[in-house]
Amino acid sequence: MNLLLIRHGQTNWNLEQRFQGQSDIPLNETGRKQAQALAERLAAEYFDIIYSSDLQRATETAAIICKSEIITDSRLREVNFGDWEGMIYDEIKAKYPETLAAWENDIFKNAPPNGETLEGLAVRVQSMLDELSEKHNDQTILIVAHGGVLQTLICLALNLPPTMYWQFHLSTASLSELAFYPAGAILNSLNDTSHLPKAAPKKAWNPLSRKPSNKIDHR
Repeated sequence: MNLLLIRHGQTNWNLEQRFQGQSDIPLNETGRKQAQALAERLAAEYFDIIYSSDLQRATETAAIICKSEIITDSRLREVNFGDWEGMIYDEIKAKYPETLAAWENDIFKNAPPNGETLEGLAVRVQSMLDELSEKHNDQTILIVAHGGVLQTLICLALNLPPTMYWQFHLSTASLSELAFYPAGAILNSLNDTSHLPKAAPKKAWNPLSRKPSNKIDHR
């Protein structure tokens, strides 16, 4: 099984560095252009099926890339940031200092208020990965999702603890590739943005790119 992993195109909240999570924010104009560049990049690539998060920034990216049937699945949604969604980091730090400190100290077990832990995210992503392996053995699958979801999926595929998610940076509209074999998975490419204009920023912030505290670096 081969997985082509795509992070959705840019949104205004990406630009403003807001915690986006499961808020249903659309692509901005740059994001639509990024998705079109992806479509051109993938025109010569073969894939059997396309899966997408059901949030519109992902489904819109997927629809621009591929005009055929797209299967949406809520397990591919970004981690739920609960009450922090729509806020920038400094606003969260000012309003929720204790819960933010607890989250940063152990993101695996602690969640934002009314949000989701990294453990919860890993459970649903692993469920998705297991189902794909069962249904699509020897096929190539295109997945359009979110930074945190794809970072976690890469960790799980490579048998790394999900707490190492922060070591895999994924820009908006980036392309990565995983190949699965009986002995394990191989990460063939990571964060390929060669299809995007050189003037485009190489990094698009997402909260799960923040390095956690040293207490959980090696768990």
